[in-house]
Amino acid sequence: MGMSEFYGAGSEEESVAVIHRALELGVTLLDTADMYGPFTNEELVGRAIAGRRDQVVLATKFGIVRGPDGNAVRGDAEYVRSAVEGSLKRLGVDHIDLYYLHRVDPQTPIEETVGAMAALVEEGKIRHIGLSEAGAATLRRAAAVAPITALQSEWSLWSRDIEAEIVPTARELGIGLVPYSPLGRGVLTGRYTAESFSAGDFRAVAQPRFAAGAMEKNLEMVRALEAVAAGLGVTAGQLALAWVQHRGADVVPIPGTKRVKYLEENVAAAALTLSAADLEAIEAAVPAADVVGDRYADMRGVGR
Repeated sequence: MGMSEFYGAGSEEESVAVIHRALELGVTLLDTADMYGPFTNEELVGRAIAGRRDQVVLATKFGIVRGPDGNAVRGDAEYVRSAVEGSLKRLGVDHIDLYYLHRVDPQTPIEETVGAMAALVEEGKIRHIGLSEAGAATLRRAAAVAPITALQSEWSLWSRDIEAEIVPTARELGIGLVPYSPLGRGVLTGRYTAESFSAGDFRAVAQPRFAAGAMEKNLEMVRALEAVAAGLGVTAGQLALAWVQHRGADVVPIPGTKRVKYLEENVAAAALTLSAADLEAIEAAVPAADVVGDRYADMRGVGR
């Protein structure tokens, strides 16, 4: 996402280099969405994986429709079909490995959306069905229609609201968990200050926990995390990412970056083994209940 929008300017040449280096390091899952750009991130990923399709588990998302008056959500069967055709063309592939509904459409029964996605599986246009930011009841209804492979939701040291009900439901149903923003949209790396975000940065514009006042409080926890990380000889970002990875064997976090340096740092976190005492120290440094501010300015539709 950040390669094309939301987190400031990027370089396509550098972004492609990051993707290629990721594949060299054994990263196999690439995650995009049609609304990133919009559309341009799928095109970038398509160019990056040309000639390398067999190395990639390719995931993309549909359902958030960008417009001049804001975003809308669509999950009706007609839109499902038109969206997948657009994504296949932009990505330059004949099938998508994991196709997510980006947000649940409040106007369309989830049974209709998943039914349309199941038809795409039968046709070979997608291999597996995913949902993003869906609530427990929606997961149950969706799984009654067709197998749901993965749930992508925000999950990190400072975003743990899915743990009470959604994670247990997903595990009961055999649905894998794909945490996005496992580094707290970059802040848990320790590389940011309260003044780091430009006027056009999505985090400063649309996320209350990055607002003045809240950010200063939240950074106090990041400093505490850095102290724990220093004691273990790793970076705060590596520790935060390893914590997410340690949530279970069914958890596949998807950290994003525009820089090869930080990609390599993220990949190295996969080799970290944390003890029970380490995990306790990490969670004590970043108590989720103490985070100031919601994830989004408008939380309607999240966890629906």
